[in-house]
Amino acid sequence: MEALSALFPFALILAAFYLLIIRPARTRQRAAVQLQEQLAPGLEVMTTSGVYGTVTAVEDGAVAIEVAPGVVIRFAKAAVAQVLTPEASAAEPTEPTEPTEPTELPADRPEGDQPNR
Repeated sequence: MEALSALFPFALILAAFYLLIIRPARTRQRAAVQLQEQLAPGLEVMTTSGVYGTVTAVEDGAVAIEVAPGVVIRFAKAAVAQVLTPEASAAEPTEPTEPTEPTELPADRPEGDQPNR
């Protein structure tokens, strides 16, 4: 009975390690493989380095991404972080927004307490 109770903490640690480390890593790995398999010409993508572009060609382990008209960069498939959905690209602002005017300080605030600009 003592041997069984001595092994209980180790079993608990192993179970926690599996649930907190191994299982989420496998889920992320499956999602990455699925994303790489769905790459096709015409998809808007973002790479792990933050480069946005359109897939122009897909090879065995690489993908060609057009980042500007006539500029095609070749990346490893694993470098594609996400496929941008049409809804996500439509949600991005198309025009830069106008900067807002700075707000005035309240009248009860002394002049010396102004924030640095």
